[in-house]
Amino acid sequence: MNPVTTLSLGRIGVGVAALVRPDVVSSTMGSAAAPTSRPLLAQWFGTREIALGTATLLASGSARRTLVLIGMAVDASDAATAHAAVGEEEVPPNVGLGLVGVAGVAVLSGLLGLRVRTRTAVEAV
Repeated sequence: MNPVTTLSLGRIGVGVAALVRPDVVSSTMGSAAAPTSRPLLAQWFGTREIALGTATLLASGSARRTLVLIGMAVDASDAATAHAAVGEEEVPPNVGLGLVGVAGVAVLSGLLGLRVRTRTAVEAV
């Protein structure tokens, strides 16, 4: 399966989990927010993931490439934010570094998906 498709389906899955069980997702993410606002933040995150994953799955051509790049930027920002949260002692290192790892893998999946797409387009010419 194409890495972009896999990543998009993963985004949708995580997004649905965040909407259905925001308490579990927010506790897993180690949110430093007040306990009462954690479910809300997890649901916002979930909605973003579902929207980005679905839009990427439905797009084609240059629009899909653009959405992959946007997703990579979002994931890189997530990684940087999680790293900063560890430095500020807002989340435990094991949680924060796990989040950095997940976001980093998402960035790499996007890169791989773009590479696969570019190589396939070149081979078709």
